[in-house]
Amino acid sequence: MKKLLFVINTLGHAGAETALMELLRHLPPEEYEVDLYVLMNQGEMVSQLPGHVRLLNRRYSEKSVLSREGKKALWGQILRAMAVRASVLRCLPYLAKNFCAMAAAGKIRPDKLLWRVMSEGGMRIDARYDLAVAYLEGGSAYFVAEHVNAAKKAAFIHVDYERAGYTRDLDKNCYLKFDRVFPVSDEVRASFLKVYPECEAVTEVFHNLVNQEEIRRKALLPGGFSDDFDGPRILTVGRLTAQKAIEVSVEAMKLLKDGGIRARWYVLGEGEERNRLEERIHKLGLKEDFLLLGAVDNPYPYIRQADLYVHASRFEGKSIAIQEAQTLGRPILVSDCSGNREQVEHNVDGLLCSLTPEGICGGIRELLEDGELRRRLGEAAAGKKLTDPSEMGRLLALL
Repeated sequence: MKKLLFVINTLGHAGAETALMELLRHLPPEEYEVDLYVLMNQGEMVSQLPGHVRLLNRRYSEKSVLSREGKKALWGQILRAMAVRASVLRCLPYLAKNFCAMAAAGKIRPDKLLWRVMSEGGMRIDARYDLAVAYLEGGSAYFVAEHVNAAKKAAFIHVDYERAGYTRDLDKNCYLKFDRVFPVSDEVRASFLKVYPECEAVTEVFHNLVNQEEIRRKALLPGGFSDDFDGPRILTVGRLTAQKAIEVSVEAMKLLKDGGIRARWYVLGEGEERNRLEERIHKLGLKEDFLLLGAVDNPYPYIRQADLYVHASRFEGKSIAIQEAQTLGRPILVSDCSGNREQVEHNVDGLLCSLTPEGICGGIRELLEDGELRRRLGEAAAGKKLTDPSEMGRLLALL
């Protein structure tokens, strides 16, 4: 029986974590002994782990990393990691060098700096594996590259590498230590290879596995919108982070309202931008029009019930949320950015727009005013086959 190890940074409700769960379900327990290590020891999706997957973490919190209590627990994990093996002291030259580089570039990214500390302060695993997989960038990639004993190593890339703020100095060239690198889309691959051109021969696209039948089943479960609004519902699913550019959608909602469009916009997700977004929503008089509903365990009834799905982000890897909306046949509007334009073909199974309030407003207005267009785009989206189980062969070929 082959021994596999997967490492991920956290296990909260997000696209990469959802994709990992589906991948783990495709590993037959009679053929593979599968371990999982969560670098931050935290995340609410742990309850969804397949029964044959063994969680290695000695201490673990099921609190969301985005909740108030979860953030406290998260900082506790960070402080412990800093103390273990004096990791923060050993990382000081690295932290100072990269902090100065970030300052010179005009943007400090504390999370990117902390991943190195978390990797150095992580648990040490005595076992030797046939294959070890770093399923996210940053901490999990550093940990697998430097602290795991395995015959073969693979790394997944889920984001536009440069735009997410990664550099070779941050990585310490860790991707040169992997036998295979799996970007989740062609655009993610191109972005990664701009930074690591010498990895071209070992880099191949691995599309996220999506269980469309399960999405459709869960969409019919109880749940969804509970208010009595009887107009068009616009939905966005995503974390409240700078990458998702929710503040631009807030401005678009203001234009829609001022233009006489009666609609209500809902966002499922949580994140560090909540307070700033709530202030902007209040200032623009949109408290009844743009609603931040927080994270939910089952977003699919909301997606099924929505009239439009909007995903206007700054950049993506390959959005699971878009694939879920396509599976449920929603008419979709996405910003014209890396990742999104690879998933949506303009005027075929969705619309693309510029990431401006005017561009988003114009796309929504066009969809709301043309029922036949909504029907045609929704039907085309629902008809897409979004996953191929043979993708697993790319990973298992390493064995």
